[in-house]
Amino acid sequence: LSHLSERIQLSGTFNVRKGKMQLPGSRWARRQVIMCGTCLIVSSVKDSLAGKMHVLPLIGGRVEEVKKHREHCLAFSSSGPQSQTYYVCFDTFTEYLRWLRLASKVASQRISSVDLSCCSLEQLPANLFYSQDLTHLNLKQNFLRPGPGPSVSRGFSKLKSLNLSNNHLGDFPLAVCSIPTLVELNVSCNALRAVPAAVGDMHNLQTFLLDGNHLLSLPAEMENMRQLGYLGLSFNEFADLPGVLARLTAVDRLCMSGNCLETLSLQALGRVPHIKHVDLRLNAIRELVVAGDSDALHHVTQLDLRDNKLVELDVTVFCNVQVLHCERNQLGSLSLCGASLKALYASSNELVHLDVCPVPNFLTLMDLSRNRLENVPEWVCDSPKLEVLDVGHNRIRELPARLFCNRGLRKLLAGHNRLTRLPDRLEGTQVEVLDVQHNQLLELPPTLLLKADSLRYLNASANGLETLPPATLSEETPGALQELYVTNNRLTDKCVPLLTGHPRLKILHMAYNRLQSFPASKMAKLEELEEVDVSGNKLKALPTTILACRRMHTVSAHSNCIEVFPEVMQLPEIKCVDLSCNELSEVTLPENLPPKLQELDLTGNPRLVLDHRTLELLNNIRCFKIDQPSAGAAAGVPAVWSHGFTEASGVKNKLCVAALSATNFCDNREALYGVFDGDRNVEVPYLLQCTMSDVLAEELQKTKNEEEYMVNTFIVMQRKLGTAGQKLGGSAVLCHVKHDPLDPGGYFTLTSANVGKCRAVLCRDGKPVPLSRSYVMSCEEEWKRVKQNKAIVTEDGKVNGVTDSTRILGYTFLHPSVVPRPHVQSVTLTPRDEFFILGSKGLWDSLAAEEAVEAVRDVPDALAAAKKLCTLAQSYGCNDSISAVVVRLGVPEDGFCRCRRCGGGPPPPPTALRTGGRAPAAGGGGPASETSGEVSASEMSSEVGSTASDEPGPGGRRTLHPGGPAGSFRRRLSDAAFSGAFPDNGLDSDDEEPVRGVFSNGSRVEVEVDIHCGRAEPPGPAEAGDEAAGGGGGEEEEAGPPRRPDLSAAGTVGRRRGNGSVAPQERSHNVIEVAAEAPLRRPGGYFAAPAQPDPDDQFIVPPELEEEVKEIMKQHQEQRLQRPAQRPAQHPPPQPRPQRHPPDQPPDSYDTPL
Repeated sequence: LSHLSERIQLSGTFNVRKGKMQLPGSRWARRQVIMCGTCLIVSSVKDSLAGKMHVLPLIGGRVEEVKKHREHCLAFSSSGPQSQTYYVCFDTFTEYLRWLRLASKVASQRISSVDLSCCSLEQLPANLFYSQDLTHLNLKQNFLRPGPGPSVSRGFSKLKSLNLSNNHLGDFPLAVCSIPTLVELNVSCNALRAVPAAVGDMHNLQTFLLDGNHLLSLPAEMENMRQLGYLGLSFNEFADLPGVLARLTAVDRLCMSGNCLETLSLQALGRVPHIKHVDLRLNAIRELVVAGDSDALHHVTQLDLRDNKLVELDVTVFCNVQVLHCERNQLGSLSLCGASLKALYASSNELVHLDVCPVPNFLTLMDLSRNRLENVPEWVCDSPKLEVLDVGHNRIRELPARLFCNRGLRKLLAGHNRLTRLPDRLEGTQVEVLDVQHNQLLELPPTLLLKADSLRYLNASANGLETLPPATLSEETPGALQELYVTNNRLTDKCVPLLTGHPRLKILHMAYNRLQSFPASKMAKLEELEEVDVSGNKLKALPTTILACRRMHTVSAHSNCIEVFPEVMQLPEIKCVDLSCNELSEVTLPENLPPKLQELDLTGNPRLVLDHRTLELLNNIRCFKIDQPSAGAAAGVPAVWSHGFTEASGVKNKLCVAALSATNFCDNREALYGVFDGDRNVEVPYLLQCTMSDVLAEELQKTKNEEEYMVNTFIVMQRKLGTAGQKLGGSAVLCHVKHDPLDPGGYFTLTSANVGKCRAVLCRDGKPVPLSRSYVMSCEEEWKRVKQNKAIVTEDGKVNGVTDSTRILGYTFLHPSVVPRPHVQSVTLTPRDEFFILGSKGLWDSLAAEEAVEAVRDVPDALAAAKKLCTLAQSYGCNDSISAVVVRLGVPEDGFCRCRRCGGGPPPPPTALRTGGRAPAAGGGGPASETSGEVSASEMSSEVGSTASDEPGPGGRRTLHPGGPAGSFRRRLSDAAFSGAFPDNGLDSDDEEPVRGVFSNGSRVEVEVDIHCGRAEPPGPAEAGDEAAGGGGGEEEEAGPPRRPDLSAAGTVGRRRGNGSVAPQERSHNVIEVAAEAPLRRPGGYFAAPAQPDPDDQFIVPPELEEEVKEIMKQHQEQRLQRPAQRPAQHPPPQPRPQRHPPDQPPDSYDTPL
């Protein structure tokens, strides 16, 4: 009863007796009695809720006072011929009155609607037949047998609606035919092969749903159903129109999508003059058969022929058609009558010719996108009511000169064409939305913003614009423009003054242009500006007058040359600030941060140093990102891969994507990258992010076959989603880079696996090589499987109205129509491979693979490349969450690892992370994983792993080289996120100097760490000399086989922390004294993926062994202190090292039996 605790109204322990008072066998007993909802529950065990519980439904029953035998006694009786009675004797009169009032109220209720869907029922509950007032009964998705029983007509005397869908009945339930009051019957998805003649007895039936079965025909007796107004026959096996339809005169809609029609007989449609709406989606129609003397079909007003196999279409015979759908065919030409036409949808075809006659005077919307049109018909200028015209993704070179003179036109979408100019005739235009992105425009009409005084949205991104047209100069009639997107053009500083003519401007995207400055006086006049994106320019500063924009909530200025931190922190509404990939050296903050600030991204600023006070202030930001400046140039080791990734939230600031990056996966010669998209679900991407790498690591232990371990990973992940109780699903793409450890001379292999609409693309010789595939309904093999399993595909192309992907993780209730089996593809990496991109649905919906590759090919920094893709997608109109991962490759000519273990030349010189003159050495570092770690619903999120260019300059970030299982150990700079809980910002109160590589954002500490090869290397002669000159600083290595070094001893690279970080002794401020493996609780209910620590760093002590472990620790410490005195005389005594912790404080790690 724990799950019913919220519904319990009354409870207590009273004397209870079952049955009639006159029966001698019935005795009074002390039992627990509960009033829960509309039922009386009596326990079978004295004073306990254990054991069997007796449930007595009270609705329709009786509650009577019993004064003959006992005082304060009530009789509770259920309804129906098999009613039961319980007598309850209360201790006080107050309790008696309380129970009497509540039970009487419940018994007097009448229930008219019952929902028992998804209850695993095999037969109907007997109590249902006793409710005389039941009118609506929902029994879908159960396991019912055919026929509820012979008494169904007497039990459901008032039943009007019955839903038996998804029960796999096999045979039609004849019992329902005897319910005379039935108005609506749903028997969809029950594997029915025939409809009995008895259905003709349901004279009052108005709605009859037979979708998703195996029907080939309908009985002639259905003509007796005179009141039938809706008949659902979709997703059956009809090869022609049923003949009985001609006699069902009340049916006005033909719903036969997803059947087996190969031709459409217009003569057959002429026999059903009462049909107005014809839905024939997802058939195999190749042609319309027209009889020689066929008359015009005046009765059809809506015709839906989407997703068929039509090559040409002439529907002029439908002279009164108002709405025509013919998307996703193979149409080359289309002819129709425009006398009554109101909406035309013909996208995703191969149209080169469109003939509409006469000119449609009632046309309001026309969608001709994604075709092969070279011009727009002239008659669109004369269609007076045309409001929306979409001709995007065609081959149009010029628009009609009088197009903007159409006073009805409100929205024009002409992006992704070959336009070189726009019409100049703009007098009286009422256009509000104009999208001309991805064309060849060098300029916009000079009077566009002067005469188009209703224009509020303009997107001219991805053109060749060098300036903008002037705006109105009158303050009395300011322009109406609110959103301006001119990203990826050639705009210079000259266009900035022209923006002042748009005082109502709210969103301004001018990223990736040629801006070098933004005058302060011009920014001051844009007071209503809320979002600005000037990334990818050459700005050295943002104007201080940005403070005049009091409504500003998003400032994105990454990938510039900004040296001075702007005064954006004084804006009261600011939420997101992205200043990554700039040249900041310091951050100036006010005493109090803005209350709504959610994200501050400062990654990619190599010269940035934050003091203690600044870190304390930034501790309050929900998502704060920064990386460490480089420790100096490292030479001699070629990088094989480096990566960067970014994320951006979509509508309602919900971040429904996640990214995974493990640059040292498994044996340090592998890498794993992933992107996960939950559509509009927040929890699924993070659950995949936290779990999928571990699942893949386990599968790699079982098999080395690429397809097998990838497929098994997705199948196991599907089970884990179900175990977590997650009913929704998400898309995923994984890219696994590996190098055979048994073959040092072998090549690197990239294996990609994806489900849903997350995809990966490899750039080889500057050309995109697809690594993924999106499985949707347009795929022939996928459609066959969905149709075979009789799933319902709704008009928006979604399986059962849930998802348009037929292969996706989750959505287990859609199996077997929707499966988690991924598309797997493996390629051998060569020196010609430059990089590969992983992206979510939002990225690939906005950018083609060719454009994405071309956009980032010349961006050497992986983080900057990922951010550029995200910025471009947002400027091109993407409103969904976006995640992009860019992995740059540097595969050598011979394709094998260059570390010393693999025979790749001299060992690299020691890095700056060293103590006492000794080269860094440490044990085999475990896999260093990175996850995006996003905890806020910010508008943009980015983190970077090893984001180095192939030619790092002074202060540049370094690349990560995936070394072999053994070899030299060295550290270079990258970002690896570790989750933990540090309430004091991770800094001691007396420390004033910031610790490089360690930063915190309140509930999370991020430590920058990079691992080259994962095995320790004995010091060479040079290192030994340095150590002798420096006086040691640590214990010497003993002769014999190599052993794992003691990470708690000083003299290597400082102390090894529980979260995997290494701090040099001379710079350590005792910043991290506690391991940070504890996963971070996410707002969505799942845990953030922590870094993968070394197993020896995890020290978990059971409570019953605490005292014993403390004693072992104490003995261990005493032995270590006495060890120098027990050494042989030939070894020189080591230099005394400073005590890093008081004698009573245990060191960081111990070699204990645990």
